[in-house]
Amino acid sequence: MFKIPFLSRLFEKKAPVKAKAPDEKEAPAEKKAVSAKPQPSNELQLPADHALYKLWNLRGQRRFRPGQPVLRLEERSFANEDEARKELQKLRKTLETASQRRLKQIQPQKIEDLTEDPALPDLDAMPVVHVSGDGLDAWVLILPPVGNGQDLNRAMLDRAFKERGVTFGLKWRLMENLPKEQERYFRLYHAARGTPAVNGADGQVTELFQRHLEKSFAVDEHNRVDYTTLNNVQNVEEGGVICRIALPEKGVPGKSVQGQEIPAKDGKAASIPKGRNTEVTEDGTALIATIAGHVDFTGRAFQVKPLMEIKGNVDFSVGNINYLGDVIIHGDICSGFTVRAVGSITVDGVVEACTVEAGGDLILARGVQGDSKAVIRAQRSLYAKFLENCCVYVKETLQTDCIINCDVYCDGKVDVHTGHMKIIGGTIRAAREVSAGTIGSRNEGRTDVFLGGFPCESYDFDVLTKEVNHLETELAQTERQPDNPVKKNKMNKLKMQLLVSRKKLEQLRKEQTEQSDEELESFRMVCDTVYPGTILTIGKVSHRFDRKLFPCTASLVADEIWLA
Repeated sequence: MFKIPFLSRLFEKKAPVKAKAPDEKEAPAEKKAVSAKPQPSNELQLPADHALYKLWNLRGQRRFRPGQPVLRLEERSFANEDEARKELQKLRKTLETASQRRLKQIQPQKIEDLTEDPALPDLDAMPVVHVSGDGLDAWVLILPPVGNGQDLNRAMLDRAFKERGVTFGLKWRLMENLPKEQERYFRLYHAARGTPAVNGADGQVTELFQRHLEKSFAVDEHNRVDYTTLNNVQNVEEGGVICRIALPEKGVPGKSVQGQEIPAKDGKAASIPKGRNTEVTEDGTALIATIAGHVDFTGRAFQVKPLMEIKGNVDFSVGNINYLGDVIIHGDICSGFTVRAVGSITVDGVVEACTVEAGGDLILARGVQGDSKAVIRAQRSLYAKFLENCCVYVKETLQTDCIINCDVYCDGKVDVHTGHMKIIGGTIRAAREVSAGTIGSRNEGRTDVFLGGFPCESYDFDVLTKEVNHLETELAQTERQPDNPVKKNKMNKLKMQLLVSRKKLEQLRKEQTEQSDEELESFRMVCDTVYPGTILTIGKVSHRFDRKLFPCTASLVADEIWLA
């Protein structure tokens, strides 16, 4: 029969760790400081009926008094709770397997083989080696001898590590001293450490030029703006460095405690913002300009635009300018000449009765005296000291000190809040807002302000319509001429021009859209003073000012223009 005295002799009745009941309250304890981010636990908690505790409760020998098991993964920190949980679960399986094997060696195989006082087998001390999941650490736990088995010695440790393949990073001093330690049993010791792999650093780009230039002017105590101070050009010489490039680094492989190489990742190459007229040096450490010019950022890459610099005036000594880059003119643009540039245009002098067209920003430091003949166009923003007697086309913002008798088309905001701050006469068409110090004049001359729609599209539509009408008239006149080779060539050229213009006109007609009433209600005219003779139109609603108001904010509310 199964003998009760044998079980009481073999194992303790009481577990070393008492499980706490769900409703059991803990005794009051001192308050501890709570860290902002608690570190993941590196200690394994086992249930009281685990095989390792059965071995710990074994009382078959008296030559040692093992302390309570200490199952802490020393010298190892975990990045997060999930990583700690996985490693502790792996350790639990290692201890479960070794403890069960040890119990089978101690316990009889069959219950009927038990006697009143069976003798325990003689078993030597047993090192249990646990290797971490990443192979970088190894720990050892020693199970004590049973009966007259041998105590722990160095040979046992060497054999256990060899069986687990742990050959690298062993702590030799621990191997020598562990057999002499008093508390050497049922405790995890950190026994080996591998070399972790070091991933290579990614490449990096250090930009030496700004991506987006902030357009701001110096304003003096009299509210006057110096339009020559706008920082609109970033010059670079041929071969000048635009970006410094740090190359990616190679990763350094590591080595596990089992002698296996741990691969490392090489750093990734940086994405180089290489655009037109730039190139990377042979050693890959810099992005340089291949030409002298102006550095501009296009949204994805840096490019160098050619820069034309005119030291004096644009007159008969220079002629008309058509340039695929940026243009800087230090003098005036005289009447009758044309300046066109794909990039930005900066003029330090006065613009007379001429045509100026910029694919980027247009800066007119001393303004325009247009004589009702000047045409000023900017595909981005326009900054001018003053605008007088000219036609102005601006896709984004128009900023100036004064507008006198001009025909203005602006798809953004018209801002006249520096210097004289006046809009006098002419017609101002803005997509959303007109803001000025004074609108109109004391003599009650007419000044028209239109808000809403797409003024630049309307301007382009009118220009194309006039061009188509002119080409149709010229073509009809040419057809009536006598047949000759000159007439034939001219007819073919006119037909081609007419075809292209009609297609552009048709495309514009399709793109023109109506704005909703809700959008129109967000548009406004703001000024310190508005004079009689000013007519404001928002959408299809108009209001004529018949008296002087100051200040004035006008907007559309429920199909009526409200003044505040």
